[in-house]
Amino acid sequence: MKSEKLNLNKDFRRLYGRGRSQVHPLLVTYIILNRRGVIRYGITTGKKVGGAVERNRARRVIEAAVRENLQNVCCTGADIVFVARSRTVLAKSQDVAAVMKKHFKAGGLIPQEKQ
Repeated sequence: MKSEKLNLNKDFRRLYGRGRSQVHPLLVTYIILNRRGVIRYGITTGKKVGGAVERNRARRVIEAAVRENLQNVCCTGADIVFVARSRTVLAKSQDVAAVMKKHFKAGGLIPQEKQ
């Protein structure tokens, strides 16, 4: 699936206000569907996460998890914001990817498996 980065503050604020959120100690995900036909995502890390080194590591871990999970997304378009938590710095990208997959399923981006 084609993807782009979210950069504008208004897009982030729209997702915080209208997006559906899923919360986990490693990651918070806001999702809203769009009609653009492309997945747009952004990553935020607040100062509570740590210093610049920790915030950059958290962003790299989330970015690796996004690359792993975007190939499974089947919807036509969505805007997604990932918010790093303080535990994200200590986590491996596989752990964050598993949480992200659950959030994508809950947000309707990945179809549920039939049992």
